[in-house]
Amino acid sequence: MQSVIKGKAYVLGDNIDTDQIIPAQYLAYNPSDPAERKYFGMYANSGVPDAQAGLPKGNIPFVAKDQFHSQYSIIVGGKNFGCGSSREHAPLALAEAGVQCVLAEFYARIFFRNSVNGGYLVPIETAQRLVDKVQTGDELEVRIDEGHVLNLTRNERYDIRPLGDVVPIIKAGGVFAYARAQGMLK
Repeated sequence: MQSVIKGKAYVLGDNIDTDQIIPAQYLAYNPSDPAERKYFGMYANSGVPDAQAGLPKGNIPFVAKDQFHSQYSIIVGGKNFGCGSSREHAPLALAEAGVQCVLAEFYARIFFRNSVNGGYLVPIETAQRLVDKVQTGDELEVRIDEGHVLNLTRNERYDIRPLGDVVPIIKAGGVFAYARAQGMLK
């Protein structure tokens, strides 16, 4: 886990669910096959329909047409990010698109655990409602160890909540890597 994550923000709204993050029709791809796994990145956030559901003003696509990676490496969400089904593919899709962390007020528990356990991305809870402060395209610098985010575009600082007990799992790269390092798996 990097202690500093820097990149462009992509701002979504409240209640972004796993079906919006990776729609069911794209679950036909095999995440174990590298040639197919990249398609999860291509279709990440493709189910977020419009500004009412959370797309940024101007309906800015998360991933450009026919591309596998997004120019946005930090997602800013509101309340209940990752709700819906227990789809493990949701944090995988974001990670395949190049997302390193998600900043949200709070998460659906299953999305949070899938992000940590799979070692896909760092789910960080914010102390403030950032969807009202950050704009899509703002350059952010997330300083995990220092407990804040710098908005380099707007010259603002926002507090984040500590990651707590999941830090060793995130640092190891996921729950299986952590278990191996602890001698729980061979």
